[in-house]
Amino acid sequence: MAQKIRLMIPGPTPVPPAVTAAMAQPLIGHRTQEFAALHARLEKKLQQVFGTEHEVYILTSSGTGGMEAAVANTINPGDRVLALVTGKFGERFAELAQVYGAEVEALEFGWGNPVDPGVVEDRLKRGPYKAVLATHNETSTTVANDIRAIGELTRRYEVLLLVDAVSSLGGMEIQADAWGVDVLVTASQKALMVPPGLAMISVSPRAWEAAKDARAPRYYFSLPAAKKSLAKYNTPYTPAVSLFAGLDVALEMILSEGLEKVYRRHRTYSRAVREALKALGLKLLAPETCASPVVTGAWAPEGLDADDLRRRILREYGVLLAGGQAQLKGRIFRIAHMGYVDAVDVLGAIAALEMGLYQTGFPVTFGAGVAAAQAVLAGGNADV
Repeated sequence: MAQKIRLMIPGPTPVPPAVTAAMAQPLIGHRTQEFAALHARLEKKLQQVFGTEHEVYILTSSGTGGMEAAVANTINPGDRVLALVTGKFGERFAELAQVYGAEVEALEFGWGNPVDPGVVEDRLKRGPYKAVLATHNETSTTVANDIRAIGELTRRYEVLLLVDAVSSLGGMEIQADAWGVDVLVTASQKALMVPPGLAMISVSPRAWEAAKDARAPRYYFSLPAAKKSLAKYNTPYTPAVSLFAGLDVALEMILSEGLEKVYRRHRTYSRAVREALKALGLKLLAPETCASPVVTGAWAPEGLDADDLRRRILREYGVLLAGGQAQLKGRIFRIAHMGYVDAVDVLGAIAALEMGLYQTGFPVTFGAGVAAAQAVLAGGNADV
């Protein structure tokens, strides 16, 4: 029998059967009234999840494509940009701005540490800057950054705030308008529970003012082109129609559950996994004060290669955990708990981890991690 794989990675994440069924329906034309009605529904639902009254544009691309669109439409060659780096994806945002000719100053906080708003303010005082680039949820280090605090600063110093919410939106609270986010980017394959292939972007009036003067070359990633098409609930180029249909169902599931319940559920799973890892004697990657609600990381035990452990767990138990990137490769493993993941998935991942650790010779008391997670799941949230 073919092995059943349980995805416990920060993308792609498991897809609900209802979403899969919607994507399996016969295709519709993307220049039809039926598609326009679908697009209009998506716009209203996305505005609720983004926390914005402004338009949200759907691009058929990866999340990185959405980040590139954010940069290409607001930042010109020579613009001074401050990139807040707490891991791999903060580095990616900085690299994108460099490709478009910006004078990028990378403010490094160290992998595993969150952005310190006080340090950001000190740097903004040395401005002017055109924009600040920030990552809401840095999956490479399992750190969540305080976008609300950063937004207060960028408004005070009249700087654009571009935010990568690719792995957070739908699993963590974010309010684009109230928090002062000028361009918010997310993607389909994380907490939104849809296969890879869609990027979504909201744009504030301040960002549109910047876009009027944008000189960077762009064609497929032109947000003015997307804005013109959205007036008729269309897209400038051929969209991934099936993914639009799946996203419609996924957003309905999130909104029907209620955003606050969704966020609370993710926080509960985070606590359960963290308590389980501590009970097994493992050292957590991110401190409690900035721990991501949607993915948790831990250091491999001394002398054990984290990737060998991950391969064993996948081979023997069909549970796919994420590894480390760059300088963390082979040193950490990560357990994602975002999107279409439930309490039994969390418990199963911890049980598989216990077995994998035991087989490598690491001293394990069977059930210690599972029991710690159960205690959180049983008592921490009545909605789980």
